[in-house]
Amino acid sequence: MWGVMRRTNDHLDDLLTARGLRLTRQRRQLAGLLFTGNDRHVTAEMLKREAASQGIRVSLATVYNTLHNFTRAGLLRRINVDSVRTWFDTNTTVHHHFFNTRSLELTDIPQDHVSVDVLTAPPEGTTIDQVAVVVRVTPR
Repeated sequence: MWGVMRRTNDHLDDLLTARGLRLTRQRRQLAGLLFTGNDRHVTAEMLKREAASQGIRVSLATVYNTLHNFTRAGLLRRINVDSVRTWFDTNTTVHHHFFNTRSLELTDIPQDHVSVDVLTAPPEGTTIDQVAVVVRVTPR
């Protein structure tokens, strides 16, 4: 599972190809930023700034498209914390998050540290895939 094992740049081309993604220069560069090192949470704007600081020229639209393509390919997990902010998580295992409303940081909460005891039945013709909890916190 991607959320447990990190890749080096040498393995990124194989990973992208295995997921059916075309190897473009910008995809490869953004994959290098996202998937080398520890798991992380990013917004498109954060990734664009990081790319620029590394000398990678890429438009915000390309960053958004790439993040959504990686999500569809199962390489990222999309997390909506509010109506204006979408985060992408390189840890694709099922888990939950704290969202700090001041620092705007997401922190992982292991799945077994959150309990949802009562959940209403899903709409007819659907099934629950997973429950993802985002706990909003504010420093005192």
